[in-house]
Amino acid sequence: MFWIDSDKKAALDVIALHSGCDRSYILNEAVATYLEMYQWQTEEIQKGIAEADTGDFADDEEVKATFTKLTNVY
Repeated sequence: MFWIDSDKKAALDVIALHSGCDRSYILNEAVATYLEMYQWQTEEIQKGIAEADTGDFADDEEVKATFTKLTNVY
């Protein structure tokens, strides 16, 4: 059990009502999503540290290509 402020509880209840699920289900889904995201982020950080430790860095061309790809969204 944990405490949640009344505004968040009310928002959860609205989501639960519209989705046809109970508040516990919505909370469990939210926690599962958070944990999945946090674990992915932690793994990616560890991979990046391991790459940096071996000197595996992107060169200027790779950085420019990635930047161009990400900024040329239509």
